[in-house]
Amino acid sequence: MKQILFSLSTFVLLSTSCGKDSSAGGTNNVPPSNLSLNAVVSTDNSGNVSFTATATNAVTYDYDFGNGIFQTVPSGSVTYRYNASGNYTVNVIAKSAAGLTISKSVQITVTVTQSLVWSDEFNTPGTPDNAKWGYDIGTGSGGWGNNELQYYTNRSDNSIVSGGTLKIIAKRENFSGSAFTSARLLSNGKFSMKYGKVDVSAKLPAGVGTWPAIWMLGTDISSVGWPSCGEIDIMEHKGSELNKIFGTLHYPGRSGGNADGSTRVISNATTEFHLYTLEWTASLIKISVDGQVVHTVANSTSIPFNHNFFFLLNVAMGGNFAGPVDPAFNSATMEIDYIRVYQ
Repeated sequence: MKQILFSLSTFVLLSTSCGKDSSAGGTNNVPPSNLSLNAVVSTDNSGNVSFTATATNAVTYDYDFGNGIFQTVPSGSVTYRYNASGNYTVNVIAKSAAGLTISKSVQITVTVTQSLVWSDEFNTPGTPDNAKWGYDIGTGSGGWGNNELQYYTNRSDNSIVSGGTLKIIAKRENFSGSAFTSARLLSNGKFSMKYGKVDVSAKLPAGVGTWPAIWMLGTDISSVGWPSCGEIDIMEHKGSELNKIFGTLHYPGRSGGNADGSTRVISNATTEFHLYTLEWTASLIKISVDGQVVHTVANSTSIPFNHNFFFLLNVAMGGNFAGPVDPAFNSATMEIDYIRVYQ
C-alpha cells in the first residue's frame, strides 16, 4: 500500500510539472507580431484623424499622438482630434497579455481651420460689456502681490469704451489711500478657454512706472492658488524700457523672478497698435508680436497649462516689475482695439 501511494504522489507531481512546462511555452509569452498602423486624416480640416492598429496576439494598444497626448485603446481603433495644424509622428505600442510589446510609427500631416469662438471688438460706447468683463477692485493684498501703487476701480474714469477701442486709464490721484487709480478687467466666470489662438490688438501706455499687461490665469486659482493655477502673460511692458515686449509663463518652480519668459524689442509700442498673439496647444505655447516670436514653451502634463484660463487686462503702476514712477507722470492709457479667440 505504501508503494502504491508513493506512485500516485509521484504521478500527481509529474502531471503538475508537465502542466507548468506546457504553459511556459504557451501564447502568453509570445510577443505580438504583424503590427499594422493605418491613419486616415479627415479632409474637412477639422483635425480629426482615424487610426486603426492591428497585430497578432495583441490585447491592447498604447498610442502616442505626437503632441504630448497618450491614450490606451484596447480595440486598436480610435479617432483623435488635433487642435493645431502640423506634421506629427504617431507611435503605437501593441501589447500582449503578458506585457510583451511591438511598436510602429506613422507620419501624418494635419490641417486645422480655426473658427472665431469669442471676441470683443469694443465698438459699443460706454462701460465695458458686463456680459464679458468684470473688475478687480481695490489694492489687493500687498498691492496685488507686487507692491503696486494703484487702486483699481470700476469707474468710467479708469475704463471706458469709446471711438472703437477699450481705454484703460491710469491716473495720478489720491484715492482711498493710494496715489494712483487704474482698472483691471477680467473675464473670470464669463469666459474661459483651453487651447486655441488669441489675437489682441493694442497700443500701450507711455510713462516711466507704467506696467500694462494682457494676460491669463487658470480658472482653478481659487482652489489651488498661484502659481499652481498657471499664468500666461501674452504681453507685459515697462514704461522704463520702451518697446521691449515681455512674454512669460509662471508655474511652480518658474514664477516671479524665476519665470519662464523672453523679450522682443519692437518699434512704436506706445504710438501704434500692434498684434499680440498666443498660440496654445497640448504640445506648445507660443507668444508672438506682429508675427515675430517672443517666447515658446513645450507644453506637457508636467506644467499647469492643460485646463481652462480666463483673461485679464490692466495697467498697473510701479511695483516690483515696473519700478519707481516718474514724478512728472499724470496719466497714461492702454487702448485695445479687439481681443479674438479662435479654436
